[in-house]
Amino acid sequence: MVEFQTYEMCHLGQMQDPGVIERDNKLLPGGVMKNRVGIKQIAEVANVSIGTVDRALNGRSGISQATRQRVLRIAEELLYQPNLAARVLSKGRTDLRIGVCVPREIHFYYDYLWEGILSEARRYSQMGVEFLNRPAPALGEGDDELLRGFLKDGVQGIILTPGNPDAITPLINEAEEKNVRVVCVTTDAPFSKRSSIIGGEPKLAGAIAGELMAKFVPPGAQVAIITGQLYTEDQRKKTEGFSESFPKYCEEGRIAAVVEAHEDEDECFCKTFDLLGEVADLAGIYVNTANCLPVCRAIGARRLAGKVKLITSDLFPDLVPYFEKGTISASIHQRPHRQGQLAVRRLLDNLLQNTPFTKNNFLNPGVVLQSNIRFFREIQRPQGETSAWQLSPRPGLGNSPGSLLENVDDFLLQHDR
Repeated sequence: MVEFQTYEMCHLGQMQDPGVIERDNKLLPGGVMKNRVGIKQIAEVANVSIGTVDRALNGRSGISQATRQRVLRIAEELLYQPNLAARVLSKGRTDLRIGVCVPREIHFYYDYLWEGILSEARRYSQMGVEFLNRPAPALGEGDDELLRGFLKDGVQGIILTPGNPDAITPLINEAEEKNVRVVCVTTDAPFSKRSSIIGGEPKLAGAIAGELMAKFVPPGAQVAIITGQLYTEDQRKKTEGFSESFPKYCEEGRIAAVVEAHEDEDECFCKTFDLLGEVADLAGIYVNTANCLPVCRAIGARRLAGKVKLITSDLFPDLVPYFEKGTISASIHQRPHRQGQLAVRRLLDNLLQNTPFTKNNFLNPGVVLQSNIRFFREIQRPQGETSAWQLSPRPGLGNSPGSLLENVDDFLLQHDR
């Protein structure tokens, strides 16, 4: 069952024109000004008492679940920001420790996810919440040992990107049984006892890519999927979504190959280059990970730019030239920066305010085209003071994103299964 928790319009990316953002956010639902939103304004819009709003926001008993969900939805629509300092002082909770385990590579994607996490974490760090930021080298590498380390260090919450859900599920369950709340971000361990997932809706992203590809290629076309590893929940579901959608919208269209490149740039280039040579009439490729650049280079090396339609995932500055010269037809954007922010916010809302978790929180995917690419913040390399890669030494920091905050709230699809 799909439950729409917020109803704010989803913008085309994250607008870079601050004037546009200011005009869009000047008046919120109910005619409430953004900088004046408090529990009184929420109560007025919801037509309930201030006490009811307080119970809903703080997870207290005395109101129905339907009223609680309606108040929480309205608070989200109004962009309500609680007074974190007052909340921490009132609860005497200045000793929270949060473990964060998100991969380093592929840095084109995970740089932005880390920056979203760090930008939100700074708000809480000033109030005594400690963040133990321990990156995994790559997706599914070493996250089990890092998770064990967090439990030994006595954390109260964990933000995790599980690369191998089968292997990590027992540890997630152990953490939850010890009352350590686990929030997965970007990819999921769906059969674990984790508290919540924040991410793009992977099967929907794949389905959108499949429908788009059907509009780019002729009937009867052969296309291929380049992925990382199919045991990763996010990539498996994107592959499923595309495989179901493309034949539905392209008459007699078929998937010629599904290639696992294991998030390795050299392997991805070589396998794509070979694929283009083996399937002479290949009409399109869908890359469902951020490991897109090797595919662009392989298409260029075969002199097939613009001839083989390419749909990629996400957006970063190095992809922009490939849009401009027509190598990339479209990209499915999952908003990693926003995912990182929401993962921290949802976890701390629960730990500090007892706000109930929603099990599945999916951001509506964005579609990047030549016509709207300028509206996305990721086309420029931010130069913020805090880089995700200050977490640990790493060469090539010139590609790290900055700490730019997003100003437009997303339209969340929250699924309760």
